[in-house]
Amino acid sequence: MAAAPEQSQSADDWPARYLGELATQRQLSHHTVSAYRRDLLELATLAGHHDWPRLTHHDIRRFAAKLHAGGQSARSIARKLSGWRGFYEWLSRQVRLAANPVDGVRAPRRPKTLPKALSVDDAVQLMEANAHGHPEPAELCDRAMFELLYSSGLRVSELASLDMVYTEGGNGVPASLGWLDLAAGEVVVTGKGKRMRRVPVGAQARTALAAWLAVRPPARDGSAALFLSARLARITPRVVQNRLKAHALRAGTPVHVHPHVLRHSFASHLLQSSGDLRAVQELLGHASITSTQVYTSLDFQHLAAVYDRAHPRAKSK
Repeated sequence: MAAAPEQSQSADDWPARYLGELATQRQLSHHTVSAYRRDLLELATLAGHHDWPRLTHHDIRRFAAKLHAGGQSARSIARKLSGWRGFYEWLSRQVRLAANPVDGVRAPRRPKTLPKALSVDDAVQLMEANAHGHPEPAELCDRAMFELLYSSGLRVSELASLDMVYTEGGNGVPASLGWLDLAAGEVVVTGKGKRMRRVPVGAQARTALAAWLAVRPPARDGSAALFLSARLARITPRVVQNRLKAHALRAGTPVHVHPHVLRHSFASHLLQSSGDLRAVQELLGHASITSTQVYTSLDFQHLAAVYDRAHPRAKSK
């Protein structure tokens, strides 16, 4: 018969035993165990005692509110609540608890962060940087990728999965996740939830794509991948990200640029010009209009900036 859990353990020893098990049995890193230790010390400080089984659901809610009032972020509070909850799950196996006091306690809602978007001028400057002269094939590949990301608002995974042409699998099912139809000026991509959509390709992007296709070498595996790495294999999202970052630094773009910034810029600039939220939703491949509505906030930021610059009574003297 298994031995009953120890109940005569000193209250001060419970965290030490718990942290010891995290380190030895679950083999968590020293850094992670140290973070749990700090969280439990903070809980003891908030409680003013070490009688862990006495803490209630109301106490934990009050502590979370106090942390929030003290300026701690919702993310930090959520992490601490998770650590406290794990400790009490363990403690309930050592002593009899009426309930886990952390269960049901939620961190404050995190403020909704708006996606970052380039200004129209910065986007144009980024696209046109180093666009003259006689570029090498790798530069033509990069230019075509960046123009397509901004022109069509693709996710980087959608871009990387594109083939040069439609390829048919069994029973007429497409063999690829996406393909370019340069003559029609559109790409077909498979996005989240395996939803397929057609997206127009702008004139500048079509020109850049034609220039790349004219010099594109055969892929080593014989695939129809539209964009290739230096090893002539299908490009990966990580390589696209690194190339775009380096290009933006050379172009002197004032903010950090990654592929999703170009997707956000596409949506924001299109909405500023058209005001058609439903069309932007379709082009982005969002299943719900709620995901697209964040761009209305970006649009208002643009309008507010125009107001601040132009209205004679916008600024105080």
